[in-house]
Amino acid sequence: MAFPGGVGMPGMNNDTAGMSEQEKQMVKYMQMGMESCAGKTVMSGVMGAGLGGMFGLFMSSMRYDTPYTAQGAEIAALPFKQQLRAGMREMGRASYSSAKNFGKVGAIFSGTECVIEGFRAKSDLYNGVAAGCITGGALAAAAGPQAAAVGCAGFAVFSAAIDAYMRMPEDEKSRPIA
Repeated sequence: MAFPGGVGMPGMNNDTAGMSEQEKQMVKYMQMGMESCAGKTVMSGVMGAGLGGMFGLFMSSMRYDTPYTAQGAEIAALPFKQQLRAGMREMGRASYSSAKNFGKVGAIFSGTECVIEGFRAKSDLYNGVAAGCITGGALAAAAGPQAAAVGCAGFAVFSAAIDAYMRMPEDEKSRPIA
């Protein structure tokens, strides 16, 4: 951000003043990597996996077996140390499963949206809708064509709703329904 008179605010510019040539090159390569479709895909997959792992851990900790169920009675009969081991094993399994799924969704959606945006040379609502459709269809393809169509429609509608909200002007976000 530059003010009249040429004075910028500290921390608000992309100035590389004071950096060596090697540091400037490194900054340039990092920015190029983060702006590439491959970089965005990997970053979204990793961040999705991290979020999914935390979500799976949380959801697994909220699941409990009471001694009144068959599985709960079996666990309650074990010594305390084995009960903890079984609980931790289940939490790890749920965490890994959620991490894998969230990472896959994030990587497919982000990569697809980036490629579509690159081909269309536009950044608008339709990129997210098309990427949502492709992502939903790809994730549900193994269940058959009808499931792929429903997945496509579901992800596309969800992507459109989120994207439309995120593109809303700030004053409308505070009061979206009037």
